[in-house]
Amino acid sequence: MITSHIDDFFAKAISLGKGLVLAIVCNTRGSTYSKTGNYMLISEDGHFSSLLSGGCLEGDLIEQAKQVLRKGASSIVTYDLSDEDALWGLGAGCNGVMQIYLHPLISSNNYKPFTLMQEYLIEGKPSVLSIIIDSKNKKNLGLNTVIDQKKFIKSGLSDLLSPHANKQIKRSFSTKNSSLLRIDEDNMSILCVILKPMPKILIMGAGRDALPVIKFCQELGWQVTIQDHRSAYIEEINKEMNVMTCNYSVSNFSENIVLNEFVAGIIMTHHFEHDQNYLRALAKTSIPYIGLLGPKERRNNILLALTEQASSLEGRLYGPAGLKLGGRGPNAIALSIVSQIHQILTNDNLI
Repeated sequence: MITSHIDDFFAKAISLGKGLVLAIVCNTRGSTYSKTGNYMLISEDGHFSSLLSGGCLEGDLIEQAKQVLRKGASSIVTYDLSDEDALWGLGAGCNGVMQIYLHPLISSNNYKPFTLMQEYLIEGKPSVLSIIIDSKNKKNLGLNTVIDQKKFIKSGLSDLLSPHANKQIKRSFSTKNSSLLRIDEDNMSILCVILKPMPKILIMGAGRDALPVIKFCQELGWQVTIQDHRSAYIEEINKEMNVMTCNYSVSNFSENIVLNEFVAGIIMTHHFEHDQNYLRALAKTSIPYIGLLGPKERRNNILLALTEQASSLEGRLYGPAGLKLGGRGPNAIALSIVSQIHQILTNDNLI
């Protein structure tokens, strides 16, 4: 199984017996690098995965994380980015306030809630992490659960969830945004973090120009599957890239791959008939982004051959694929394609 950078970081740390801290942005005001729900991991030796700022806060977050691990208790740290003196005179210039919740991930709590988060994310299930970050009853601090729309996992928080909290969780699923809920009558704050699985990208065509597309996708933490009927091409990809590969015929690949699991498909075989057959299969799916390489005239000829199936591609077929960024060569083309996918998925709130 291909995992994300933060999953690999977590697995390595716990294999070495290291404690970690889950740092989550719980509230912001004004202009900030990260927004509510963004998170990172910090290990006890000062290494970390992901960022919550442009690098100006991470040094102090490491020290705060070490204190959390020493005490074995969570805490909230506030950074006023508009106050240069408070931020050691770095002049970050973001002019906002960011509150970050720090939660210890240690063997005694079975590294929860991160292990629960992983279960859902690796399975590709959108979910919500709910965690008590403030309460007049200190025993409630850090209690958490992870919920999807079909199943409820109990891990301590469920008994404390009020109707208001349940409503907030449902709202998170609806809006696909994280939020902080304050329940005044209980003097309690519950952070609801929307957990979105890694976007799954399907590339059809394993030529050399697919390599930079794969690399850019993986840098963004996306999960890539590459399909090609030519076994020699797949063998070369496997030698160079850590990526899921499929070697099915063009005529029956859709019978072996669950296409609707993907949020984007990129057709780049450079073969008219193969591209046509791939596009015909994707036309039957709900994939929101379908990219096709080649000029408009070629795209139009392929669509003409699809006849009535072409109408189902309206609004989601991008051909020629990619934003008009300029530049030439495989790397520039790959950058334009991945940028376009990122733009579409972000606008649709899919990432």
